[in-house]
Amino acid sequence: MCGIIGVVGYSPVNQIIYDGLTILQHRGQDAAGMLTCESGRLYQRKDKGLVKDVFHTRHMRQLHGNIGIGHVRYPTAGNDSAAEAQPFYVNAPYGIGLGHNGNLTNTEALRIELHEQDLRHINTSSDSEVLLNVFAHEMQRCGKLHPEAEDVFGAIERVHRRIKGGYAVVGLIAEMGIFAFRDPFGIRPLCYGTRTTELGVEVMIASESVAIDALGFELVRDLEPGEAIFVSESGEVHTRQCADHSTYAPCIFEFVYLARPDSIMDGVSVYQARMRMGEKLADKVRREWPDHDIDVIIPIPDTSRTAALEMAVALKLPYREGFIKNRYIGRTFIMPGQAQRKKSVRQKLNAIDLEFAGKNVLLVDDSIVRGTTSAEIIRMAREAGANKVYMASAAPPVRYAYVYGIDMPSPEELIAHGRSEAEVGEAIGADRLIYQELDDLVDAVRQGHPSITQYDCSCFTGEYVTGDVTAEYLAAVASGRADGCKSEAQERRSRDIVTVGLHNAE
Repeated sequence: MCGIIGVVGYSPVNQIIYDGLTILQHRGQDAAGMLTCESGRLYQRKDKGLVKDVFHTRHMRQLHGNIGIGHVRYPTAGNDSAAEAQPFYVNAPYGIGLGHNGNLTNTEALRIELHEQDLRHINTSSDSEVLLNVFAHEMQRCGKLHPEAEDVFGAIERVHRRIKGGYAVVGLIAEMGIFAFRDPFGIRPLCYGTRTTELGVEVMIASESVAIDALGFELVRDLEPGEAIFVSESGEVHTRQCADHSTYAPCIFEFVYLARPDSIMDGVSVYQARMRMGEKLADKVRREWPDHDIDVIIPIPDTSRTAALEMAVALKLPYREGFIKNRYIGRTFIMPGQAQRKKSVRQKLNAIDLEFAGKNVLLVDDSIVRGTTSAEIIRMAREAGANKVYMASAAPPVRYAYVYGIDMPSPEELIAHGRSEAEVGEAIGADRLIYQELDDLVDAVRQGHPSITQYDCSCFTGEYVTGDVTAEYLAAVASGRADGCKSEAQERRSRDIVTVGLHNAE
C-alpha cells in the first residue's frame, strides 16, 4: 500500500504534489518523494519520513517545473532503506521516473531477465525499481529520438505482458509528460481529474479521489483495469486499454481499511460501503444473537467509526466514543514490526473510563489481523471498568497472506490462521466475537457499483485472482514478512551507506 500522484500544470507543481502527498499520507508513512521536470532537467527529493519531514522550504525551492510525480511509501517485506524511497529514476532512455503502488509477484524472474537479457542493473531490493527498468527497456525498443503517446502505450502493453501482480503506476518522461497505468485486474486503485485555469486545463492522477477533490480538481473517472493514461507537457490527455485481457477485481481491503472514507473508488463511496458494513453486522447480531445484552457500541478509531455508528443505529443502541486517539501516532497496521505496533497501542489510544464502567461494551474494529492490538484494547476496556467486552469486526477472519501490496504478516502470525472464530475470541480475551460474513462484505461494497461482480478477497479466502501465486511463492513471502526477519533486515540496513544522485534537493 502506497500513495502515488502525478500533475501536469501551467505553473510550478511542487506545492500541489506536496499537498496531495499530505492528503495521501495515510497510504504510507515510511518515506516520501517527489520528481519534477523543467526544460528537460529533472529535480528530485526523497527520503524516509513523513511528507512534512522530508520536504522543507529549501527542498521545495529546488523542485522546479510544471510537471511532476510524487510517492508516499509503505514498505512491504520490511524494506525500509532510504535508498528504496520513490520515485526511482533511470537516465536511459529519455530520462524516466516512476512511482508504484502494489506488488509484483514475478519479481525474481524479472530480475534475471533484466540482467541477462536486457543488460540492466538493479540496485535495490524494490520491485518498483524492477518495474521501472522493464518499462525503460520497452520504451527503448521504440527507437525514436522523440517518442509520442502511441509509443508510450506500446511500451505499457509490453510491460503488462511481462509483469504480474497488483500494481498502479505513475511515471514521468523528461520533455514528454506523465503516464500512469493500472494492473489488468484493477487490484490497486487509480483515478484522474482536471481543473480549468486561465492558461488551460491542468491534470492530476492519484491513488484516491480525495486528493483530486481536496485540491480543487474535478474527478473525471477511475482508470479501468489494464488502462493507461498519458498527459503531455501541454496538458493533452490520451487514454488506451493496454492489457490483452482485463477484468475488474478490486482489492476489497481498500474499502475495509486502507482508503479514506471520503474517497470514491471504482464508482463506490468508501463511506457508504462502510455504512453498509455496519448494517450487515447489525443484521448478523439480530439473526444469531437476538437476546444480546449489549449496553453500548464503541468504535476503535478511526476507520471503524462509520460501521460502528450504523450498527448502533440499526440495533437502537447508544453509540459512544470511548477511546481518544493521539493523532500524532502513526497507523499501527503499517508499522514495520510487531514490537513497535504493540508499544504504540497505548500511546495511540486512551480510554474514557465513564463510558466503560459497569457496562457490557461492544467494540467495533474494521478488521482483526494479528490480534495483539485487539487483545490490548480489550484489556484497556476491562481496566476502564467494563463488565463484559464483546468485539465485532467489519471484515471476515484474515487467514491468508496478501501478496498484492499490503504487508500482512506470514499466515502463522495471523490470529485467525488455523483457529475457529470462537478460538480467536478466546485468544484476544473477548467475551464474544462477531465477524462479518464474506458475502455480506462483498455485497456491502458491490451495492455501490453492481456491475463489478468480483473483488480480490484473497486475505480472507486464499484465492488469488492473478492465478500465478504458488505455495513456493507464499513460503518465500512469509519468510520475508516475519517480524524476526524484518528486525534483522532493519538492523542490517541501518549500517548501510546510502548514496542518492540526480540533482537531489538537499
